[in-house]
Amino acid sequence: MAKITKETMIGELLDIDLEAASSVLLGIGMHCLGCPASQMETIEEAAMVHGVDADELVRLLNESLAEAAGGEETKPQGKIYDYTLTTGTGGTLNLADFRGKVVLIVNTATGCGFTPQYEPIEELYRNYHDAGLEIVDIPCNQFGGQAPGTDEEIHDFCTLHYNTTFPQMKKADVNGDNELPLYTYLKSEKGFAGFDEHPYKALLEKMFSEADPDWDKKPDIKWNFTKFLVDREGNVAARFEPTADMAEVEACVKALLAEKAAG
Repeated sequence: MAKITKETMIGELLDIDLEAASSVLLGIGMHCLGCPASQMETIEEAAMVHGVDADELVRLLNESLAEAAGGEETKPQGKIYDYTLTTGTGGTLNLADFRGKVVLIVNTATGCGFTPQYEPIEELYRNYHDAGLEIVDIPCNQFGGQAPGTDEEIHDFCTLHYNTTFPQMKKADVNGDNELPLYTYLKSEKGFAGFDEHPYKALLEKMFSEADPDWDKKPDIKWNFTKFLVDREGNVAARFEPTADMAEVEACVKALLAEKAAG
């Protein structure tokens, strides 16, 4: 059986021959490691021309670059400003627009035991947005299938039940082959450090340990409502598991807001 290379996969994805696929890797891939926002337009244009998913193309290109570097896993470089996201309405959110702001990034679900956290998250947004806080809500259906709706249905649920006003992104993966490049970066900066004391702690630990004895040593997102806080300089300052007390999250937000951005 012939070896399936990244060129072959990209060729099939774009419906182009092997030589053209190699050109894609050379012409685009060599400039998009970590998916900096400056290159996303090029990648999105290529995906649009060929009618494929830009995130899938980015994933294949990054894998190819890692292999070209000797097969070693490459840690994403830069800060969150190097990334873009697709909004729930199909627009583009460039995280570079949040320079000088404190950013809370959270993967959410509408049918989870932690779903009521939408309420304190919205409170944070209302209380601190004018002071420089931005919230990025990324619905994700990877944990118990608890975000099954369309982007529109999820938005309607959140506004109806929790009166949310912060930006909601397109539903996406935060772990695995199709994870958002932003999450590859976030997890490389802040790994899993354990669950906090919480009524769900024992249940979660039992569930994960039965599935994988090394679950607690891996940086992947464990469940819905995992939160990353980014400071005014674009650095990942903290990671909070869904079991964290929202009062701790608020205290960290206030501390980061008190810091002035350089320059």
